[in-house]
Amino acid sequence: MSDYNTLSVDIDGRNVASLVLNRPGKRNAISGDMIAELDHFARTTKARAVVLSGAGDMFCAGGDLAWMKAQIEADRTTRMVEARKLAGMLKALNELPVPLIARVHGGAFGGGVGMACVADVAIAADGTKFGLTETRLGLIPATIGPYVVARMGEGRARRVFMSSRIFGSREAVELGIIARTVAPETLDEAVEAEIKPYLSTAPGAVARAKALSRALGPRIDAEVIEDTIERLADAWETDEAREGIEAFFAKRPATWAPKE
Repeated sequence: MSDYNTLSVDIDGRNVASLVLNRPGKRNAISGDMIAELDHFARTTKARAVVLSGAGDMFCAGGDLAWMKAQIEADRTTRMVEARKLAGMLKALNELPVPLIARVHGGAFGGGVGMACVADVAIAADGTKFGLTETRLGLIPATIGPYVVARMGEGRARRVFMSSRIFGSREAVELGIIARTVAPETLDEAVEAEIKPYLSTAPGAVARAKALSRALGPRIDAEVIEDTIERLADAWETDEAREGIEAFFAKRPATWAPKE
């Protein structure tokens, strides 16, 4: 896979890769194609460092609507296959043996928060909005869950993990999702400041140090990942999920939501 349909990849003279989620018309929502392409990039890149960003006015809106609609009509086995693809991509990015820096702007919702949390450091523009919005649809933030909780810690995660509450970049700093929030016009400068130190480090040592940090952190192994997939499959089979997705596409409140 040398050409991407949902991503834009550029390598500069320093061997720093700019990895751009490139579906601006869909607010860079994560589709099946994007999952496959991100997984391929993570497993094959030879870059010294990677900057992950989103094209257009938003970093990532979460799951693609067409992909989600297909899941509600699929059987359990198919849903789990798709969830494993997403989980595998997140794991590959989380274990990328080079620094991964997220440049976040506009909004990061659902899986977009997960993408920020698999980065080694995420910098956001002031005014960026965040939210783990799955429970509004009767679902749960399952496959991204290990990375979100690893980044925030359980106590802080529980502030936003279940409520679907939208919060700003300053609270995202408090929660640990992002390292800092900066004026939009200085976002690129802040990202460059994260890249620069790595240009003086030994790439192999960086990879080993990152692997050590991951080994010393919360357990995110095959058993944990499979458990999240099972839990997501269980959630998809509930009446709440069907009602939540149907209400979303019908642009009406779900039965549990206040009537407008």
